[in-house]
Amino acid sequence: MRLLTDEEIGRQLEALDGWSRDGDVIRSTYQAPTFAEGIEFVRLVAADADQMNHHPDIEISYTTVRWALSTHSEGGLTQLDIELAHRIAEAAEQTGAQVSR
Repeated sequence: MRLLTDEEIGRQLEALDGWSRDGDVIRSTYQAPTFAEGIEFVRLVAADADQMNHHPDIEISYTTVRWALSTHSEGGLTQLDIELAHRIAEAAEQTGAQVSR
């Protein structure tokens, strides 16, 4: 697995609503309609993360779910982070979670 270039990261983040770069991490915050739907959102992502063997940092506060992605074994951002961000967006759509601005 190789690290993405700054250009690759910037270009791919343009296609990911609500995601931003913070050094070697990409971050996003979502608002779920209810606490239970927020937990379901996390559960759906957990299944994908296990399948990918690539696990995000997650912070849950009532209906707010914060995500932080980085490939720690590579020391930065890889295509796995971008792919998982897309899967998080898909899970958000399934559960009614919205990007928090």
